[in-house]
Amino acid sequence: MTPSAPEDVDVVLPCLNEAEALPWVLDRIPPGWRALVVDNGSTDGSAELARGLGATVVHEPRRGFGAACHAGLSAATADIVCFCDCDASLDPAQLIPFVREVRYGGADLVLGRRRPQGRGAWPAHARAGNLALSLMLRRRTGVRLRDLGPLRAARREALLGLDLTDRRSGYPLQMVVRAADAGWRVTEYDVPYLPRSGASKVTGTWRGTWQAVRDMSRVLAEAPVVPAAAEALTHGGIRR
Repeated sequence: MTPSAPEDVDVVLPCLNEAEALPWVLDRIPPGWRALVVDNGSTDGSAELARGLGATVVHEPRRGFGAACHAGLSAATADIVCFCDCDASLDPAQLIPFVREVRYGGADLVLGRRRPQGRGAWPAHARAGNLALSLMLRRRTGVRLRDLGPLRAARREALLGLDLTDRRSGYPLQMVVRAADAGWRVTEYDVPYLPRSGASKVTGTWRGTWQAVRDMSRVLAEAPVVPAAAEALTHGGIRR
């Protein structure tokens, strides 16, 4: 059973053929929160299963992790939006302290630092790619993060104000880069990282990992963009 949690939270779950994992993931959504499953072209009945389990289903025909995440963000209506992979590698119940920190002004963007649990949870090539990107992020922005994992939380309007444009694997990194450029407070929490259900669409192979690194390297090469809407974060009418 998940602990109680504040309401008015949407959890974006990008989904491509995750029927095997969906029941576990949706069962772990904290009470009072809404699950937004973004179907990115599944052929295994994921969308129908998610709808039957009570999730709101958003369809995004354009393939790409960023395309699915942004479709979910665009469809969200809650004050705070979270993101979580839909493959049972991450427990959405772990988002409760993330939301608490954003809600009460401790941070503007909270990420999960993945701590692998068991063999095969995080392949060596995926860790190497993540480490390289973390170092490049530090050189580019000065933000010191040990992981660029997909479990995260922030305020919806502020995220939309970042004007994110990447629709591939660079989306999560672009979010952090533009948040840093806008002066956001970015923090991270340790979270258990479990062996995923099924094969990874991004980091399951060396080729997939380095394609993701290339996508993210392009993001790091962009000139700083600080949209006015993202620069002035307001929480309850008070600029922080």
